Amino acid sequence: MGTMAAAVARSTDAQVGAPPTPGAPPTFGTGPLSGPPVSAATFAEAEQLAQVTMSAAERDMAAASWRQSMAPLLERRTGPRKVVIDPDTAPATQWSPAIIGGSGGAARDAFVRSAHGSIPLPSSEAEIAYAPVTRLSRWIEQKALSSERLTNIYLRRIEQFDPKLRCIITLTKDHALAQARRADLEIAAGKYRGPLHGIPYGVKDLLDTAGVPTTYGAEPFRNRVPTADAVVVRRLNDAGAVLIAKLSLGALALNDIWFGGQTMNPWLLEEGASGSSAGPGAATAAGLVGFSIGSETGGSIVAPAMRCGVTGLRPTFGRVARTGAMTLCWSLDKLGPMTRSVEDAMLVLQAITGPDAGDVSSVPTHLEFDATRDVKGLRVGYFPGWMKESPATDVDRAALETVSKMGMATSEVSLPDWPYGSLMPVLFSEAAASFENLTLNGELRTLKVQVPDAWPNLFRQARFLSAVDFVQADRLRRRVALEMARVFSQVDLLLVPSLRDEMLTLSNFTGHPSLTMRAGFVEVSEARSDWAPDPNNPLPKFSPARRVPHGITLLGRLFDEGTMARAGLALERAFAVSGEPPPGFS
Repeated sequence: MGTMAAAVARSTDAQVGAPPTPGAPPTFGTGPLSGPPVSAATFAEAEQLAQVTMSAAERDMAAASWRQSMAPLLERRTGPRKVVIDPDTAPATQWSPAIIGGSGGAARDAFVRSAHGSIPLPSSEAEIAYAPVTRLSRWIEQKALSSERLTNIYLRRIEQFDPKLRCIITLTKDHALAQARRADLEIAAGKYRGPLHGIPYGVKDLLDTAGVPTTYGAEPFRNRVPTADAVVVRRLNDAGAVLIAKLSLGALALNDIWFGGQTMNPWLLEEGASGSSAGPGAATAAGLVGFSIGSETGGSIVAPAMRCGVTGLRPTFGRVARTGAMTLCWSLDKLGPMTRSVEDAMLVLQAITGPDAGDVSSVPTHLEFDATRDVKGLRVGYFPGWMKESPATDVDRAALETVSKMGMATSEVSLPDWPYGSLMPVLFSEAAASFENLTLNGELRTLKVQVPDAWPNLFRQARFLSAVDFVQADRLRRRVALEMARVFSQVDLLLVPSLRDEMLTLSNFTGHPSLTMRAGFVEVSEARSDWAPDPNNPLPKFSPARRVPHGITLLGRLFDEGTMARAGLALERAFAVSGEPPPGFS
């Protein structure tokens, strides 16, 4: 790199067309011109974005050499030598949570279900629909309930309730009934595949389904029909589950508005279900499916699980292969179950866990879960300041007391007061890269939502982020991961307010697993929204206040979902609130 200063100092005219001296090494700033000319005035304006100050002479030098030193990065997309990057091509660099060590992952595969005993099949279709998979699977295995009957129950409920919720993008009725009949024939013949056999489910409409539209909830993709199933869909099919619907997501996995409208919360129809796994949250809460699959990049399982009162399990980054799923962010996207009970979530996770060659970030792991094992002695950390202020509620504080009453040891933990929001440009950059063509060809303008905090604006802004600051954010990410490793060297679990912004951000960037579950109820006097406040469109207010579910979130050590779920299952039994359905959907 010693020739760099000399190369920059030469004039552009001297470089162009100058014959090379034999044996002279290549130098920066001597290649062919790329991109349009820029002026010193351009740099003066750009300094405001980058927060860098140059002198007049430095601006002149930068402008004169820009087309040879920096603009070559533009040739890949502007030509003359264009390179189209396939959507399935992941970056050369990749995030691995294991780099920080201390994963605490299981050493073996083992799964022990809880013993529910013999529970008779209810006469009410609504009670059947709301039953957890743990119970549905027993009835189906014992042939007290057929998959075809259960599928028809859910189909009737979808027809009745989806017009209120707008949580279904594509109904796969014929496909589901064919799968259900096949499941019944197999079970009758003694070929029982396991606890998901014959259970109808839905997937967030960013998972590919062969011959069935996969739209990403976004106008440019509403006619997209893949030719192969995503790995997660294939694994669920192999488990004998019955795909009944493609569920809504906010366009390109942001919030809860898609090209068909806004998906609503079954507990409070005046507000959205939250996103972006809005459809899985609403459909599971309203008893329209047995379970569902959501995805999370920065809160998209946690938020709708909390608002809709269901259980959302965000696995450790890398545990579940994402092959065949829409890519928003290569280093952040995760796929996980949304269910009506903690054990249900683990049954689904068991079926979908594992690596695949199509996802370079997926890794071999073990899953160990014992629903019968005691939780006494587990170390649960909490952030005392977070428990005293919003968004924590009395439900969160009561949950912490319940933890202690159950014999788990609570202890205060802390993290540095760092600007964790500084990590977010990594997400914005990856997402903008994933959907670069929509930005460059103008199709972003076709999306329904065009507000400052929606993707169209954020993708366009991301084009102007500093690459240097991106690298620095990536380095901060490692520092944050090391801090989380320090915290988890002291505790087995963390109990946090579900929507605490710092933890939503940093735990997604470090890749730790989370479990969000209903812990009680709160009253709200105003509808809630994922979108920034808009004075021209105020949110509905309520008097008297409305009663809605409130969820807590447990965070576990890397690849240790079993311990996290074991504690969650014990808390679920202690809270005794998970079975209540939303009013008007029975």
